[in-house]
Amino acid sequence: MKAVKQRRAPAERPQEILDAALALFVEKGFAATRLDDVAERAGLSKAAIYLYFDDKPALFKGVIQQAVGRNLGLIEAMLAAHRGPVAPLIPRILEFMASRIEDTPMASVAKIVISESRAFPEIGRFYLKEVIGRGLPLMEGLIARGIAQGEFRKVDPAMTVRSMVGAMLLGGLWRTVFEPIGAEKLDVRALARHHADLILHALRPVPEAAS
Repeated sequence: MKAVKQRRAPAERPQEILDAALALFVEKGFAATRLDDVAERAGLSKAAIYLYFDDKPALFKGVIQQAVGRNLGLIEAMLAAHRGPVAPLIPRILEFMASRIEDTPMASVAKIVISESRAFPEIGRFYLKEVIGRGLPLMEGLIARGIAQGEFRKVDPAMTVRSMVGAMLLGGLWRTVFEPIGAEKLDVRALARHHADLILHALRPVPEAAS
């Protein structure tokens, strides 16, 4: 019988549960992960998990908030604190997203949502609301601000942001889906820098034709 590892302060238990759940969701996927597995990995009883999370979908929502929501909070703070031209923020944001893809489980969480939301629409809807529903309007507001300040030509902010994020989505899928089966390694940070350069050139105001 495995010994239960020594516990730290009760206040730390939700984090321990989330860490264990994240590792298992990445290893096994959402459907194949059992709460018993999470309890064993965290060194807790299954009953202890229910003190903090109602069920497995609630636990996965907690993982999303931890792995992705906090990063959105950092971008929100970056935008709120910025003054002046907005163009320099585009490479900063894209490179920040690339760093999260390369250095954290954020892309793995997105992969789980993509692969399992058909069978478990609740987690897909949660991700749509709490991640996409927060992130896209932030970026759309940034593009609209650049247009209003004359930095960018008049474009559709929503379509522009989806084009920007598309490259990072590719980077995340490449790292989590294709590299594990033999694809060449992708430098997502280099992709972010290249894509930011393309986007900024595409957004430059068009000089008015001489009359």
